[in-house]
Amino acid sequence: MAALTEARRLVVKIGSALLVDTESGKLRQDWLSSLAEDVARLRERGTDVILVSSGSIALGRGILGLPATALPLEQSQAAAAVGQIRLARAYQEALGIHDIITGQVLVTLEDTQDRRRYLNSRATMETMLGLGVTPIVNENDTVATDEIRYGDNDRLAAQVAVTVGADQLVLLSDVDGLYTANPRHDPAARHLARVDQITPEVEAMAGDAGSGLSKGGMVTKLMAARMATEGGCAMAITLGSDIHPLRRLEDGAKATWFAAQMDPQVARKRWIAAMKPKGAISVDDGAAHALGQGKSLLPAGVAAIEGTFGRGDLVAITRIDGAQLGRGLTRYTSAEARRIMGRQSADIAAILGYEGRAALIHRDDMVL
Repeated sequence: MAALTEARRLVVKIGSALLVDTESGKLRQDWLSSLAEDVARLRERGTDVILVSSGSIALGRGILGLPATALPLEQSQAAAAVGQIRLARAYQEALGIHDIITGQVLVTLEDTQDRRRYLNSRATMETMLGLGVTPIVNENDTVATDEIRYGDNDRLAAQVAVTVGADQLVLLSDVDGLYTANPRHDPAARHLARVDQITPEVEAMAGDAGSGLSKGGMVTKLMAARMATEGGCAMAITLGSDIHPLRRLEDGAKATWFAAQMDPQVARKRWIAAMKPKGAISVDDGAAHALGQGKSLLPAGVAAIEGTFGRGDLVAITRIDGAQLGRGLTRYTSAEARRIMGRQSADIAAILGYEGRAALIHRDDMVL
């Protein structure tokens, strides 16, 4: 069974009902402070931590005096705009006590469905983590319409976990895990401490267990679990309402762990390998040798470009003689790639007129 002490990169989803008092609409400051202590301890052990936080609409509606019921889209977005700035400040202050720098990342469903935006989001969060920043991620409720919404942060957290190659995801919720039936209605329901595979029988166990402020019932949690585990990330559902929720999980608090189906990097490589190339990039012998040693593909090693493709599209990587070496997601369009091919990465800004990525295809986005 997975254990929080083993996490190398951890994504934590925080539900609205944990962060915001349902009656007063105010932030649960003591709870947030305890979470910040938990995050600081994990980071001291060398674990990367990303927080996916609900709460902006719940906070905003309290400030604006809106009812704790379903709101029209425009009112929800207005509440999100008011609440988001306060939520970001609350995280900044709580984690700042532990000398942790935070950064806000707002996304929509479109951002993860579009490969260019997906790569940009991934690169941004990777850079933030490399600089020691703890990203605070939320759905961009101020601009998202129903057609481009996740609608729940359970699935958003799973997508973030897959995007950044996390090995563990924890959903802090108002339930302590998955039961064989809804325990509120069936006293014979059994708690499951571990789920090795999400079968139709497991899916049938899910019931809608959402609270007044939370949109994520058990159905969406199982959808998140499937997304995360197939992407190589183990996932836990645990009760998060008590203070120090991550420390409690670490100490053996009741939870359901869903086993990862493979390593995160293997899952990502399979995803890339299954895509259809939209073009080809031929490389010289020096670049081919560097790729074989696990290096990224730099513009200097590119000999020719074939086809028309955009940023984030899959391209084949070949030798000059046409022998295929692999495939990868390009960080430049075909037009941009033709302009910088054969040139040093330091020259990219002068050629294109803006700062670009040093690599044409990063090694993490490549399958050989």
